[in-house]
Amino acid sequence: MTTNTATTVTTVTTTPAATTRFILKLSCPDQAGIVHAVTGLLLAQGGNILTSAQHGDADHQRFFMRIEFECAASVEAAALRQHFEPLATQLQMDWVLVAAAAKTRVLLLVSKLGHCLNDLLFRVQTGHLAVEIPAIVSNHRDFYQLAASHNIPFHHFPLLNSSEEQKRAQERKIVEVIEENRIDLVVLARYMQILSPELCQALSGRAINIHHSFLPSFKGARPYHQAYERGVKLIGATAHYVTSDLDEGPIIEQEVARIDHSLSPEKLVAMGRDVECVTLARAIQWHAEHRVLMNGRRTVVFK
Repeated sequence: MTTNTATTVTTVTTTPAATTRFILKLSCPDQAGIVHAVTGLLLAQGGNILTSAQHGDADHQRFFMRIEFECAASVEAAALRQHFEPLATQLQMDWVLVAAAAKTRVLLLVSKLGHCLNDLLFRVQTGHLAVEIPAIVSNHRDFYQLAASHNIPFHHFPLLNSSEEQKRAQERKIVEVIEENRIDLVVLARYMQILSPELCQALSGRAINIHHSFLPSFKGARPYHQAYERGVKLIGATAHYVTSDLDEGPIIEQEVARIDHSLSPEKLVAMGRDVECVTLARAIQWHAEHRVLMNGRRTVVFK
């Protein structure tokens, strides 16, 4: 007599533990043991490093680092900062530690050229640029309908004249919008006004501008027409942090497009605007992902 015995196999499925991803970026005077100290501290807090990039500036003896890591979901950024503070103080660090999911809150400033504004709004709407835009400010009313189509409040702060008093009053309104909306980054998306030195200082490292950049450079009115007259072969754009030195802040990104004699000035304008859009979007994305570190008048960008 044969007995058949059925064996039941029970499969246990384990659910991966929930985690939270963080970003740490830092710079400090260069010395031996920085990487060991930083990674060791993160490990002690249960951190699992996902990506790490570093750069040593031999000319200025300064060290730069960006680490993306994950911890148990119960771990909060505030607690990690508290644990990291003593090491940061010891090594004289400039540092930021944030949850990777926290979106940068961006205020867009614009005047009468809307190509960068429209491009940024579309990128955000389609999920290709992971930032929040709580407000748009302009000294003209041209784009209030565009803002409304994206359900973004539009603030019209006109400049009735070019007096210093008028400009300071307008800037105070901009500062109110920044404070009320807890803005992390201000973007001059073809905002054709010069910010005061005081506002530039207040927004140091938190304001990005875009401008045309030619080889050679042409300043003043109708730059594309000047480039056409000189037979320029490359046009481009530069995205940089805003400082009181007009268009001379630390550069984040640049892009160029090759042109030739067959292109009209109007075509150069169109191509230049496309380049400006791409360049500005990259700079904002890298800033929002905490990939940009200040190095005096320069930047270190971990892509």
